Amino acid sequence: MLDILNTLAKGGPVMVPLAVCSMLAVTVLVERFLALRNADRGGDQLIAKIRQAYRAGDGAEALAECERIGGPVANVLAAGLRAFLREEPVASAMEEQTLADQQVLNRRLVVLDTIVTLAPLLGLLGTVLGMISAFKIISISGTSHPAGITGGVAEALIATATGLAIAIFCLVGYNWCRDKVRQITEEIELRATQLENLLAAARERVEVPVAH
Repeated sequence: MLDILNTLAKGGPVMVPLAVCSMLAVTVLVERFLALRNADRGGDQLIAKIRQAYRAGDGAEALAECERIGGPVANVLAAGLRAFLREEPVASAMEEQTLADQQVLNRRLVVLDTIVTLAPLLGLLGTVLGMISAFKIISISGTSHPAGITGGVAEALIATATGLAIAIFCLVGYNWCRDKVRQITEEIELRATQLENLLAAARERVEVPVAH
């Protein structure tokens, strides 16, 4: 481990911002993993409990179940149930809540997106600085100081490799997060449609037929 740190330290001044990028990336990825990993689960059980509650004629119990479970799927269903109990448009309420939850789901992903682009550029900057250092030594002492020349080349290669490694790591994590958000959004849309159908059926059961 110490050897790795010593090698990275030879990468030049750009290793400082690259280290900051790597720490930010790890922090965001851990936080997003914990926030997203189970966010799309439990929708089928929740719909089943809502259906059971409405069969018993207890819409308040269905709403309480959504509020107890929490999460983006439950939040959207709870918004629809509140709207139904208040005799307000159900679809509009769920759509509004979906947009609010999507903002939460996409939170801090822009940091990963930025690091994916920035890290290779910082690595390229380190390459340029390392080559400038090597050519500067050549211009002063010619080829009689090979250690200084190879040191500049090593600085360039270490910075480039580090920038690429950080970008690859972030890209994998960023794509996982984006795909997870897509899965959660699809789950929300599915359960919202199921709830709309369920509430429409419940409304039909309680409507009094009009005599002709």
